[in-house]
Amino acid sequence: MNRKLFQSIREYKRESILAPVFVILEVLMEVLIPLQMAKIIDEGIQNQNLPYIVRMGVILVVMAMVALFFGVKAGNYAARASAGYAKNLRHDIFYKIQEFSFKNIDHFSTPSLVTRLTTDITNVQMAYMMSIRMLFRAPVMMVLSLIMILTINVEIALVMLCLIPILGGILMFIAKKAHPHFVRVFDEYDVLNNSVQENVNAARVVKAYVREDFEIRKFHGISGVVYELFTKAEKIVAWNSPTMQFTLYTVIIVMVLVGGESIVNGSMAVGELTSVIVYAISILMSLMMVTFVFVMVMIAEASTDRIAEVLNEVPEMQDPENAIQEVPNGDIDFEDVDFSYAGEGGALALKKINLHIKSGQTVGIIGGTGSAKTSLVNLIPRLYDATGGSVKVGGIDVRQYGLEALRDQVSMVLQKNVLFTGSIYENIRWGDENATDEEVHHVCKLAQADTFINEFPDGYNTMIVEGGNNVSGGQKQRLCIARALLKKPKVLILDDSTSAVDTKTDAMIRKAFREEIPDTTKIIIAQRVSSVEDADMIIVMDDGKINGIGTSQELLKTNDIYREVYESQVKGGGENE
Repeated sequence: MNRKLFQSIREYKRESILAPVFVILEVLMEVLIPLQMAKIIDEGIQNQNLPYIVRMGVILVVMAMVALFFGVKAGNYAARASAGYAKNLRHDIFYKIQEFSFKNIDHFSTPSLVTRLTTDITNVQMAYMMSIRMLFRAPVMMVLSLIMILTINVEIALVMLCLIPILGGILMFIAKKAHPHFVRVFDEYDVLNNSVQENVNAARVVKAYVREDFEIRKFHGISGVVYELFTKAEKIVAWNSPTMQFTLYTVIIVMVLVGGESIVNGSMAVGELTSVIVYAISILMSLMMVTFVFVMVMIAEASTDRIAEVLNEVPEMQDPENAIQEVPNGDIDFEDVDFSYAGEGGALALKKINLHIKSGQTVGIIGGTGSAKTSLVNLIPRLYDATGGSVKVGGIDVRQYGLEALRDQVSMVLQKNVLFTGSIYENIRWGDENATDEEVHHVCKLAQADTFINEFPDGYNTMIVEGGNNVSGGQKQRLCIARALLKKPKVLILDDSTSAVDTKTDAMIRKAFREEIPDTTKIIIAQRVSSVEDADMIIVMDDGKINGIGTSQELLKTNDIYREVYESQVKGGGENE
């Protein structure tokens, strides 16, 4: 398995070592048991010596109990080691994802990350448990059993020596043929999970357009591909059992022929032949185990590569040495800023942006779809890094700040509002987990959320279901604004975050901002002119460039885009729609 993944074993190294130790002790006991049985047959039953049979039988039972004890201990340690290893892997991947920038997250799809955190880690867990048990048990069992056969009958031992590499090669060939199909299955799992996630998240849209049958057909199509791949792989692996059975019975027949002749000429006892057959079966079963584990490891190999890809992903944004931990004020400066989502050489979403915003100002941003309004504000809390030029907050390049310190002081309400499962109170306290009840109530009043919260029977203890689907779009937006305000930021960015709120409530929110947080720089992206009309400065974006800057009155005189939007909404009655 990938060396990177082994670092996640950590505190479970002891269990990982003790498991194979107890496996070996269990095998030692099991190897001695057939010898004991041979003595009972040859010296007890043949001589009709009942006291000897009883005495040896008691010893045999004790040996079996000791072997059982070692086996149980090995199983317990292996289970704890593999489950702990899987727990640490999930922890490491999840924490790694938390370090990712938006660009890193864009590299992986959400369903793919979910598959890696679930199915892939389960595969690795199973392969690890099998490895520390079976891969130690099988070789030791084969070697010791072969030695025992050699001490009893050399001819039979030579038959087994010739047979082991041939049978092992056939079984390995079968496993390798199945491997590519197992690898492809996990890529299709990503597609399957994506289909499920889309369908669940968009359940209301699916029902509104009566597209259930289409979604069912789509799901069955992807599910069918997974079924076909698994079927092909399992058909190949299914040859393991008949191959083993054929070999097993062939070996038993050969051993009976060779052993029978030895018994007739007196060079071998009946009990010894019995023990040889048991040892031969143990060798063949061990080969079967090795093949089974080999298949598991090959399946897990595809999973380890996918997990390692996440763990090896280098977060695009990291804190610099001696990172600045305090944002002086809410000044914002863009100096010759270019930005491309593809990085250097990619198509530019922002081109030569020069902008200065004073601390405490209210700034509106307006522009058509695709004009890069969101791209512009994403650079301020360093959700993405500028491709060229520099973005400064408080007169300091954002790349010199610690990410946590910067984002604590640049609070952003994203275009897509997200609430988490839990109470309203818990959701708002995401902004500051140490906030008092009074502070929570205060920011809710600023965001015009306090009134509707108190109308719920449980008030602030009202539970939000997954995705916030039990509150309206406008309520969800106001809760998200309250959550951002609780951080007491120096810069507050609202990315089209009042679009679902009526104009009266929108005006009340902006009035509260002016009166209650005058020193906070407020940046409001909006489609409605009324949301930015009273701003200190309005920025008009077009095709990734700043098309105009000024107050509403100034832009009405100088900027065609703003004037067109203003007239279509205000004079055309757009504000009342």
